[in-house]
Amino acid sequence: MTNWREDRIGSALRGENPTVLQRLPGGFAVIGDVQWLPGYCVLLTDDPAVGRLTDMPRARRLVFLESMERLGEAVERACAESDPAFRRINLEILGNTDPYLHAHIWPRYDWEPPEIVGRPVYVYPRQRWTDPATALGPRHDPLRAAIRRHLA
Repeated sequence: MTNWREDRIGSALRGENPTVLQRLPGGFAVIGDVQWLPGYCVLLTDDPAVGRLTDMPRARRLVFLESMERLGEAVERACAESDPAFRRINLEILGNTDPYLHAHIWPRYDWEPPEIVGRPVYVYPRQRWTDPATALGPRHDPLRAAIRRHLA
């Protein structure tokens, strides 16, 4: 069996990706492996051959973008309920690292360092992506459940 992290879309299609929150018309809503910004989610395309938004016909692009907006709103509502310091969400389609289409939904908080809070999350130190202290785990289950509830 392939490690789900090595085949995120294939493992989601097979029902083996533990980060999947819900299948949406435009792909899979997943909670991020890391949660240094609690509620971080990603919308994965359900077609691993799609590398960029422009690879899809216009109608399919709009479905993906609508699903991104739906996941963004669910994250926004769940984070606002769980943390009074919730500020806003950032929606990003970057495509610089992973070869498949995906969109990041980043919650932003007033407790973030002032020199970072108004900037892209990628100015955070690189080790944030591998810090075991912020790895997705059972302590994130209430937030995961709230995002699912708002997606329903």
